[in-house]
Amino acid sequence: MINMNNREKIIAGVSLVVIFFAGGILFSKLYQTPLRTMEIYKEALADYKSEDYSNSYYLFSKISPLSDLKPAALYHQAECARVIEDNVTAVRKYKALFNHYAKNPLSPRAKYQAAQIIIDENPKLSQKYFEQIMQQYPTTDYAIASEYFLGLLLIKHYTQGENAIFPLSAKQDAENYFRHYLEKAPDGRLAANVIENWLSIDKTISSDDYLLMAESAYVRGEYPKVKELIGHANIAESWVLKAKILNVMGDKPEALSMLQKGFADYQEYVSEEKLIEAMNLYFQLSSMPSAELADILVSTVKNKAHDYALMKKCDYKNGYEKTKCFKNFYADYPESKYAPKALSEIFMGTYELKDYDAAQKIARDYLDKYRAKEDAPMIMFWLGKIFERERNYSAYMGLYKGVITSYPDTYYAYRAYLRLNHQQHAIITNRIKPLPVEYPYPLKNSVIKKLVQLEDYEIIDEIIGHDEFVKSWLLYKQGDYSHSMLVARNAMDKLEIKPDKYDLRWRLVYPLHYYEEIEDYADMSGNNPPLMLSIAREESYFNPGAASYVGAKGLMQLMPSTAEEIARIKNLGSYDLFDANSNIKLGNYYYAYIKSMLSGKDISAVASYNGGIGAVTKWKQSLNYEDTDSFVEQIPYEETKNYVKKVFRSYWNYIRIYNINE
Repeated sequence: MINMNNREKIIAGVSLVVIFFAGGILFSKLYQTPLRTMEIYKEALADYKSEDYSNSYYLFSKISPLSDLKPAALYHQAECARVIEDNVTAVRKYKALFNHYAKNPLSPRAKYQAAQIIIDENPKLSQKYFEQIMQQYPTTDYAIASEYFLGLLLIKHYTQGENAIFPLSAKQDAENYFRHYLEKAPDGRLAANVIENWLSIDKTISSDDYLLMAESAYVRGEYPKVKELIGHANIAESWVLKAKILNVMGDKPEALSMLQKGFADYQEYVSEEKLIEAMNLYFQLSSMPSAELADILVSTVKNKAHDYALMKKCDYKNGYEKTKCFKNFYADYPESKYAPKALSEIFMGTYELKDYDAAQKIARDYLDKYRAKEDAPMIMFWLGKIFERERNYSAYMGLYKGVITSYPDTYYAYRAYLRLNHQQHAIITNRIKPLPVEYPYPLKNSVIKKLVQLEDYEIIDEIIGHDEFVKSWLLYKQGDYSHSMLVARNAMDKLEIKPDKYDLRWRLVYPLHYYEEIEDYADMSGNNPPLMLSIAREESYFNPGAASYVGAKGLMQLMPSTAEEIARIKNLGSYDLFDANSNIKLGNYYYAYIKSMLSGKDISAVASYNGGIGAVTKWKQSLNYEDTDSFVEQIPYEETKNYVKKVFRSYWNYIRIYNINE
């Protein structure tokens, strides 16, 4: 007879066998090979993109809970249900996502979407979700948007029914939610709704709040709304915005009058930033010579932004008087944010006077204090030229190499490369090796790697779209090439230490749009293809539909009269400046023409492309320059000088990133 102890052991053993067998069956049902998971997901995503939401929902349901793609599959299921207005199922799937995968990056949006869906049928739970979003994910856009909905829920709660009473404390809470939203996201998608609802609950809104609403409407381009709101704001605090809206609405005399009154009576009531905006608008609107305007502003603007007015005054002087003005500025305002600019101007003025010993000391001072500032590569390059003049080989070689190493993507890195290689001509190479735009980071994260392979851009955007380079890549994948390039360019400019030239982010900053067509027509017309690509980049950011305020059109920003003349000379027949192919062809022929008029010099031709042949010819005759570097620095038109630097900076980066020899 088996004793109880042995019987319990037998029962326990049998139970373990049953559990193990059942677990094996369950695991076999849950487990999918990674390849099979990817196949199902890809098919489901294709149905989702083709708007077959029912089948997409079904296929996403087949993704195993053991897969790291399951949260994304749940999200897509919820979205499928939401689109076909099966809100019960949508909320259920969103809840499954944020309950079971609370730390997943998709959870904030899932909770936000669920809260929106149930806002009418279950306002208390909706409120709970919005409050949780603000507590759990305070730095997300969903936390900002939740403030709007919490204010909206308060309005609905206290205004329903004929005898509804809206307590003052609740009204103030709603207003606080709306105020916080506009402060954090003045250009947000819900900003117009915030303003509409805010105005509906209170007739005694403060001047500050009216101004806050008006500023939000301005950044979103709702100019009639700005005009309506600004009338309720205190003129002492709103005069800058009022001048801006008068200008936008076409009343420039009134805008100018408002600026004059503001400078005279109200400058202490606005921030330094707004004062600078007002001064810049004043320069834009007034017909008075800029130097005279600067003098007026220096005598008018006190305390806040006075240093900016002084800096502008110095800007509009010439030669020794300019250098002297900046010396006085630097002595009086050594801690000003404009002090680095002043010192760089002093350096260049001293160099032009050929006082090289003094220039060396100023350069050392600048590099000791402001090595991270915008003009540092320029100072370093010109200091190298001083040492080169003195035949101090190790000093100038070290400085030129330092410019390339520390500021690798700048115009001065390009010029330093030419000096290091004793090259007189502006062109380094005619050819680059085209490489595709790729995801901008190494794909170490398995989920991101899978989503990139699957081309699930919606989920990538939600998970990591806050990264500006990823945002740029997503815009590129959507075909928004101009916006993509601008986002990547701005993101790269923010990096104090630049990545090496092999970093995939550079391809987003300097993409090869239309390069095949540019190369064909550049070869046909005798131009340098990478240089023509650089002109297209700087002229239009690769937007074939670009049109400037002066009438230039298309990728290479040709004036219609110029295009007509070139088409006549080349007997090209009909053309369309907004057609990329036509524009590239005409742009290349035009560049070849102006280059032939300027002894085949590319620096002069690029300057002429922006400033005109007549102006460049005049400068070459009148300016006292010693070489190409000196000529560029002395170009009197600031726009043209910067244009030349930008085009050759792009050229340098194209040949640096897409080096055909590597």
